[in-house]
Amino acid sequence: MRVPYSYLKDQFADSEAILRDIKELLETSAFTLGPAVEEFERGFAKLCASRYAVGVGSGTDALFLALKAIGVGPGDEVITAPNSFIATTGAIVAAGARPVFVDVGEDFAIDPDWIEPAISPRTKALLPVHYSGCPAPMTRILPIAERHHLPIVEDACQAIDAAIDGQVTGSFGIAAGFSLHPLKNLNVWGDGGVIVTSDDDVCERLRLLRNHGLRSRDEVEIFGYNSRLDTLQAIVARHVLREAAGITDARIRNAALLDAGLGGLPGCITLPPRPANVRQVYHNYMVQARDRDRLLAYLLDHGIEAKVHYPIPIHLQKPARRLGYKPGDFPVCERQAAAILTLPVHQHLREDQLLFMIDTVQAFYSR
Repeated sequence: MRVPYSYLKDQFADSEAILRDIKELLETSAFTLGPAVEEFERGFAKLCASRYAVGVGSGTDALFLALKAIGVGPGDEVITAPNSFIATTGAIVAAGARPVFVDVGEDFAIDPDWIEPAISPRTKALLPVHYSGCPAPMTRILPIAERHHLPIVEDACQAIDAAIDGQVTGSFGIAAGFSLHPLKNLNVWGDGGVIVTSDDDVCERLRLLRNHGLRSRDEVEIFGYNSRLDTLQAIVARHVLREAAGITDARIRNAALLDAGLGGLPGCITLPPRPANVRQVYHNYMVQARDRDRLLAYLLDHGIEAKVHYPIPIHLQKPARRLGYKPGDFPVCERQAAAILTLPVHQHLREDQLLFMIDTVQAFYSR
């Protein structure tokens, strides 16, 4: 049996409605910031319980522009976690600031206990990551930010519609960046991103920053960038937005079945905490596995497209050497990097495929 990681052919097998709207776009030629962008922004802002949403070129741009909009620049420091995708740190560096890493907890999210000791006079913002679709512990992070008068930009690229006690990700900080990458829960046919905020000034600055700083066709307010969400991608996103709740619910159901089957392998498979008050949306289904690399090879040999996110933490990557970190600085992150395994969990999996994954993992450890 084959268990694919990608589901895009299944998701867009019937794309006639999207193609009809794209044909209409060809007739209007509203390719740049067309009406579909604004319509998607309104719907996305509502989903995130925010006043505004600003469509941009990618999730990376969403983080970078959010940092620029709150004034992050050269000489500043931004605190984040070292186990995210490289884009999180890359956005900080692109803004001209220095990333400052702190270790993570067993939920793979930034550990609030380490944030305060990392704050310095140069700290300009906190950038917690809602990694794999599991919200960072925002109820513990918010008081730290308030005590030190630091804005929070949420890296919610993997966490559309996740929540803590009913409060959705993206609504905790002054701004949040989301990705619309094809393999995200709410996805498009290429690159795309969106920033949410409820701050009037931040929203105004974001709209300028994404479009060359133009106030009008002929008036430049500030020096900005070119990072607009394409109208074509907004059309796709508008359609997928209508399905977002169903996509998330299916992933949650699939993850619960995997949890039930793999939770009975203590010492072999370690599940992350699943707090009852947290709505995790499972962009990735990640566990820690004993003898991870041999298990990964076994799964691949049996047609299960498992992956590792990610085997080398950011602080140990080549471009991070200048930051001065070394092996052993973040022991939890490094221990997890050696054991993390990602199994397919997407909404197009059948129950027999999920049970096959469970049986295959159990068979590996029973050998």
